[in-house]
Amino acid sequence: MLLSQIQMPDGATAVVAREGTEAYVVKGVASIYDLALDCIRSGQTIAARVASLGVGEAVDLHRAAEEGRLLLPILPPDPAHLHLTGTGLTHLGSASARNAMHQKLAGQEEELTDSMKMFRMGLEGGRPEGGKPGVQPEWFYKGNGYCAVPSGADLSAPDFALDGGEEPEIAGIYIIGDDGTPYRIGFALANEFSDHVMEQINYLYLAHSKLRPASFGPEILLGDLPQNIEGTSKLIRDGQTFWEKPFVSGEANMSYSLANLEHHHFKYDVFRKPGDVHVHMFGTATLSFSDKIRTQDGDVFEISASPFGLPLRNPLKMTGEGEAAAMTKVTAL
Repeated sequence: MLLSQIQMPDGATAVVAREGTEAYVVKGVASIYDLALDCIRSGQTIAARVASLGVGEAVDLHRAAEEGRLLLPILPPDPAHLHLTGTGLTHLGSASARNAMHQKLAGQEEELTDSMKMFRMGLEGGRPEGGKPGVQPEWFYKGNGYCAVPSGADLSAPDFALDGGEEPEIAGIYIIGDDGTPYRIGFALANEFSDHVMEQINYLYLAHSKLRPASFGPEILLGDLPQNIEGTSKLIRDGQTFWEKPFVSGEANMSYSLANLEHHHFKYDVFRKPGDVHVHMFGTATLSFSDKIRTQDGDVFEISASPFGLPLRNPLKMTGEGEAAAMTKVTAL
């Protein structure tokens, strides 16, 4: 089952459930956020709760996308209580990329970059057995719900940005129960929008390069994550695709297990606060920037993978030329 949220023609928000090509409004629920908390408190699965609530009118999701009525699939009442985070260096990439990577890893420890050392750590200890934690991954923070962008809306780079590039990823969608237990709602497509030119200046700028908006959705896939996910990432300019590449995800294509990635995020008390929502992105091995593509204002990112329903589409908005228009002033009290 796929769940999404849309704005109805009368302006109301509706939760939509989809099986195959048929999509319907879920009765008696105001949001996926409320639905998830209700399920936790009642001990029901989301699929069972949707079945018990029943569905109403049919919805044309493609038309909703064309009309700009797709909403974020989940957002708490206070957007500051949604956390956008992710992990990197988690994917194995294509066969050719893996061969090249293994050749580099064959070198001496002192010859490896920090990134390559981290990648090797993941290969050796990212998929632990016996219920024990494995090696922790690279981790980064992107922002809160004020940085979250629905499908169809602009991904805006700040005026000081040097670049705006896509990262096609799968994100886990989580909500924290009243007792601090993390619950996984499901999975969604995500565009972990980043500034790769800034990151390339010095890897210590990674944190700066990640503080950008991100998009996820428009639908949440309930249940387990498929082991092997094959998707497509596109860049569209003036209505024409000018770059396109397949991407893979799922544990069959990763050096870390999902359980290990989840553990190393939720082991921190600050990420187990009741009612908070977490959108945690699991990384990618496919970037247009790696193919020396430079995006420009008005380009459209499109990320798709069949298990996740509608594609995730976002125009790029570049407003500056690499430096802030003026100093940000702080006022003393």
